[in-house]
Parts: sequence; structure tokens; C-alpha cells
Amino acid sequence: MELHVSLRGRDDLGGQIYRQLRAVILNGRLRPGDALPPSRYMAARLGVGRNTVTSAYVRLAAEGFLETRVGAGSFVAEALGAGPAVDAGPRPHAPVRLEPRGIWQALSHAWPRRGLPNAMPAPRYDFRVGMPDPALFPYAAWRRLLAHEVREGSASAAGYGDPAGEPRLREALARHLALSRSLRVDAGAILVTAGAQQALDLLGRVLLEPGSTVAVEDPGYPMARALFASLGASVVGVPVDAEGLVVDALPDDAKLVYVTPAHQFPLGMPMSLGRRVELLRWAERHRSLVVEDDYDSEFRYGGRPVDPLHALDRRGVVAYVGSFSKTLLPSLRLGCLVAPASLLPALRAAKHLCDWHAPTTIQSALAELVDRGALARHLRTARKVYAARHQRLQRAILRYLGGVMTALPSEAGLHLTARFDDPRVDPRKVARAARAVEVGVMPLSLFASTPIPAGLALGYGGIEASRIDEGVRRLARAIAAASPP
Repeated sequence: MELHVSLRGRDDLGGQIYRQLRAVILNGRLRPGDALPPSRYMAARLGVGRNTVTSAYVRLAAEGFLETRVGAGSFVAEALGAGPAVDAGPRPHAPVRLEPRGIWQALSHAWPRRGLPNAMPAPRYDFRVGMPDPALFPYAAWRRLLAHEVREGSASAAGYGDPAGEPRLREALARHLALSRSLRVDAGAILVTAGAQQALDLLGRVLLEPGSTVAVEDPGYPMARALFASLGASVVGVPVDAEGLVVDALPDDAKLVYVTPAHQFPLGMPMSLGRRVELLRWAERHRSLVVEDDYDSEFRYGGRPVDPLHALDRRGVVAYVGSFSKTLLPSLRLGCLVAPASLLPALRAAKHLCDWHAPTTIQSALAELVDRGALARHLRTARKVYAARHQRLQRAILRYLGGVMTALPSEAGLHLTARFDDPRVDPRKVARAARAVEVGVMPLSLFASTPIPAGLALGYGGIEASRIDEGVRRLARAIAAASPP
């Protein structure tokens, strides 16, 4: 273990080493059982005689802080236990209080309360949205591919990579999108991103000035709204109806329009073809960018497949955003951005400045996963599992919440939305009551900036089918407990 020891002057060097080591032991930075550097190595690093370091070690051992093991070295004494850290030195001066921008103060207080995935421990019956089932991930295939990439890694692969992404992965993604989403795109138009959120951030960075107007669906994805606001944009919520975003309600000065046309988040309806054409024509007239977030379109259980907006775009006004957070795992932090040619140089530069590139080994492994057909096989398997959960949740709502909630039509994704038949029900109270009986749900109001009918978004990606009925039964009891008389 490397230890930083700072020596001043030439007096009492052994005492200085002793006091600093004693302090890091007492404050818990060195834990019981941790090894100290060999005295010869420490002396060479500090530029002092070995006896100087040895004297400090001996003193610490005599006081019970260290124990010496013959042939192994010096270790923090196990007898110290793992108790609370002790303040071993003088208190530092009060730090200068630096104030973040107001948007970040608001966000830092808001997100822990929103009940978003990973913001709190997972409940036993987890109907929160946004999480796929990690048990479905092809771990065995992924481990083999990662191991192969590490074994075959070369010196060139260990350096910095292309900010736009590894060429192998971009080629694989171009083929995957052509087959799975009918997107005719060249690999050169694709940027590999750290999930969909970074794609949105890059687009905002290169396109928006402080005060630029951004239009988002309302209700819609709160992380997108917050991200654009954090860049200094004026974010305007636009209503949705049964056909999707209401194009007539778009502000004329919107420089960017963010939509989820395949499966509106969170209500679930697809954007109609007529509305898609209307939106594209609007963007052409206003020279605006439409950002299409295709976040979970791979999971469709009924109805005809819906072409992406990007497939209908003939004038280069659509940026297509895809992610592997739902199809594979959120922790991979991989996604893709198919951008208009006019924005590609700026986006590449922004990606370079932001984090240079995603890990090249993981990118190469994902390229192999796609090219070997393993991703397609995984999606077929996952689609069957999620389709069964989707049907089971719909049946459970009818059985246990009939007359209390009505599920909105949904044929895709990893969640569905249900509205309360009694408008007086407070979904926030229901969510708190549900949490008390180990059920996690999310009120629709979390996704809206204006008042909307009372309802819940119910995810089924993170709950096993065998738990759905009991979870909905418990939710029914929670609703009864939280409902007005």
C-alpha cells in the first residue's frame, strides 16, 4: 500500500513519520490488517535512513498500533478492531463555502426523493420503472468475450481510442440498427456514448446556447428535462395525447425537441404516423433538431412495428439515440447516437473533451456480442420473458384493482401506466403506503411539470413473474389504506 508521508526540515524525522502513521491508523484510513510498506522501501521513498523509519515502526508496535509478522512485514494491529474513526489531529479551518449554480442545488435535493432506480434500496415487490432484469443478461458469453479481448489486447489497444467509438463496434451497430430498426445509416454517422444520457448531453452542448428553448414531452423523461435545464436551456413542456406529442403546441423558437415516439415515456402510446410526419415538417420549417430517444423499442409484444422517426427523415433533422441500458445492463453505460452529418464534427469534438471515449475493451466485446448473434438471441429470450410479465401484470390489475385503476393501452417496453378511477386519490400517499408493505411504485406526477390525472407507472423489468400477483395484491391494500373515505 502506498502511503503519503510529508517531512519538513531535518529535525525529528522519525517522530514526524510516527505521528503521521499513527494519525492515519486512528482516523481509519489504515484499517486493521493493512500492511505497511517495507521499511527499506519507505526509507528510499522519503530519502531518509532505514533506521529512521524502523524507529517509527518500533514505536508504533510498542504502543499496540502495529504487529510484526516474521518474514511478512508490519501490519496494523487486529486488536484495534473496526471501530469508529478517531479524530487524530487538529481540526482544519472551516472550509470556504462554494455555491453551485441554482439548478444543481435543486437537483441535488430532488433526485433522492424521486424514487428513481438505485436512489433507494430495492423493495421486495419492485414495480419501479427503468430497470431490466439483470438475471437475463448473458453473463457467460460476456465473460468469454471480455476474456478474449483482454488476452488478445495489443499495445495499440491500450492507448487512447477514437472519440466516436471503436470502428468494430460502430460497424456492428450500423448492421444491428439496419436489421432491428430499419435504419439505413453509415458507421461514420454513429457515436458510441456512455448511455443515452451522455448522447443527450453531447447534443445539448453542441446545439444550445444559454436561454435556448428546448421542447420536451409533458409528462416525459425527467432526466432529459433536468439535463437540458442544467445546460442553461429554457425547457418547455409540451402536452401529449393519444397520438403522441401535440405538434401544434410546440413553441416556434424551440431549437431542440425531445421525444420518445416508439413508446411514449411514461404513458406508453406510440406516436402516430401522421403526427410523425407533422413533426418532421415542423422541424424542417423551423430548422430545429428532433431528438428521438428509442429507449426500449426492442421489447414489443403486439401491434405492428413502428418505424423510427429517423427512418422517415429526409432532411437531416433527426438525431437517433439508442441505449443498451434496457437491452443489456445499465451498468455497462453504453449507448449510441446517430447524428445528422452537419453536427458530427462538433459532436466528436464534444465527446473528446467530455471523456475522450468509452472503454475500448468493453466496446470490442460488445461488437463481438452483436456480430456473433448473441445480442439478437438475448433479445429474443428477454422479449418472451418480459411479454409474459406484461400480460401477467395486466391481468393482475384487472383482477385485484378492477374499479380502482385502469391500465392504459401498452404494447411495448418494460412498464405500463395505470390511472386511478377516483381522481381524489393521492398517488404520493399511495406510494408511501405501498413502500410500507414492501411494494415500490412511482406516481405519474414524478414525470410531469403540470398537473395530470392521478396514476402510477408500473415497471415489470425488475420483478419476477411469480411476484407480480402478490405485489399487486399488496398494492391494492395500500391504495385502500391511502384512499379518501
